[in-house]
Amino acid sequence: MRIPYLKAAAAVLFAGVCGHGFAQQSHWADANDRVAKMMIDSERKWAEMSCDHNSIAATILAEDFLGTAPDGSRYERAKEMQGDASRSSNCKLDGAKVRFFDDNLAMVYGSERSTSSSSGKDTMRCLVWSDTWLKRNGKWQIISAQDTAVVCK
Repeated sequence: MRIPYLKAAAAVLFAGVCGHGFAQQSHWADANDRVAKMMIDSERKWAEMSCDHNSIAATILAEDFLGTAPDGSRYERAKEMQGDASRSSNCKLDGAKVRFFDDNLAMVYGSERSTSSSSGKDTMRCLVWSDTWLKRNGKWQIISAQDTAVVCK
């Protein structure tokens, strides 16, 4: 009759060890953190890509990157690297914050805006987003992006 008790004790011990082993200690990046500064600068360049047609996407997006656009469609690295054919101006990163989850995983939460011109009419576009950064082979890259269109303030 001891076996059920042994099984229960083993399950409790296993859960305690595994639970402790998988607990993540996250923290917001310090203002002077060089990795966080690099991420925010890269995010700023990505936000400006529609205006200045820079090639930052080739550097910061991982080969297996997958993003979700505001309309819910998915897009891969190759599509993002093609750039946007529309004319945009006033591309601006409004702000970004970095949260590290361990030495190889971080989330960047931010917002941006731009003005697009079509048919002689200017339209302001504002996004809030979350990007997942992963460090592989010593290099930080974005593996996932989630963009949401919001009313501009």
